[in-house]
Amino acid sequence: MSAAETHTPPAPVEPAGPKRMGLFERYLTAWVALCMVAGVAIGQAFPGATNAVRGLEFGKGSQINGPIAALIWLMIVPMMMKIDFTSLAGVTRRPKGILITLFVNWLVKPFGMFALGWLFFQNIFLPLIGDDLARQYTAGVIILAAAPCTAMVFVWSYLTDGDPAYTLVQVAVNDLLMLVLFAPIVGLLVGVAGLAVPFNVILLSVAVFIVVPLVIGAIARLLLVRARGPEWFEKSFLPRFQPVAVAALLGTLVLIFAFQSQNILSHPLHVGLIAVPILIQVYFNASLTYWLMWWFKVPHAVAAPGALIGASNFFELAVATAIALYGPESGAALATVVGVLVEVPVMLSVCAACNRTRGWFPALERTGARDVTVT
Repeated sequence: MSAAETHTPPAPVEPAGPKRMGLFERYLTAWVALCMVAGVAIGQAFPGATNAVRGLEFGKGSQINGPIAALIWLMIVPMMMKIDFTSLAGVTRRPKGILITLFVNWLVKPFGMFALGWLFFQNIFLPLIGDDLARQYTAGVIILAAAPCTAMVFVWSYLTDGDPAYTLVQVAVNDLLMLVLFAPIVGLLVGVAGLAVPFNVILLSVAVFIVVPLVIGAIARLLLVRARGPEWFEKSFLPRFQPVAVAALLGTLVLIFAFQSQNILSHPLHVGLIAVPILIQVYFNASLTYWLMWWFKVPHAVAAPGALIGASNFFELAVATAIALYGPESGAALATVVGVLVEVPVMLSVCAACNRTRGWFPALERTGARDVTVT
């Protein structure tokens, strides 16, 4: 018998130990809360300067705030550079996970949030918030739900020992679909919710906050990897952007809360009310995705990131779109910002639930040449 015939496949690789986030990711909720306090204080202490910054538009009549647009680019471009779009070819080997993720993200999630927004804001909470804010908050949560998460998914996937290549594919496919689905879905559902939708502003938001960063990120990745190699790009170049992206995120939140300061102080109860449908949506979508993955016998290394993608949101794009459509001080913008406050602690609880239920799923064994599902 030859050596090849006696060779046994290597055992599945066990996780090296409990995964941990960095200082920023671990305390993101605290940083957001601090930015909220700082922004509100700045907005109240310096109303003239705040109004002047609010008036700096990205192009005359665009309704896109220039400083916020610049800060969001500093966040999104590094995210786009992480995506290797050649990995899309791997979808054909294990398509069930990506199909379930897409079903939840683009059919269940935005339409389900529309129903929750209508139920809570335009019915249950209507006496507390009034008709105008009810429509604004409904629009905000719809915009939030129509933008599947990108950057933070890699953190959640890491914490659940997710398959990094497959997570990359899920994110890449969602980014591509956002180019064609985000604007029509937002236009349809927000219009039904009772607000006028300037469709050209949505298209401009997609161009500014998805197309431009995507093109810049893809070209930069291609040129830099070709010039210096993938190892240098992944291990030396990309990490340099982390402090910049963090500072840009915190700066964006400070500006948003400064623009929203009067709105927040006038309606402190509303922050809690907005959180209710967002919390329901996050847990429902995570549970539905996870159950479908289990039902179709998808490995845990794919199922857990899929559930997390289905539950979380691309809040940078959502905030930017709400500001572009209705202004930085609008109820719609406030609703998307509340999504940031809610998401991090909730997603950590979803990660913990996925880790505790790992034994419910088939394992994914990496042999070096291919991935094998072990039942």
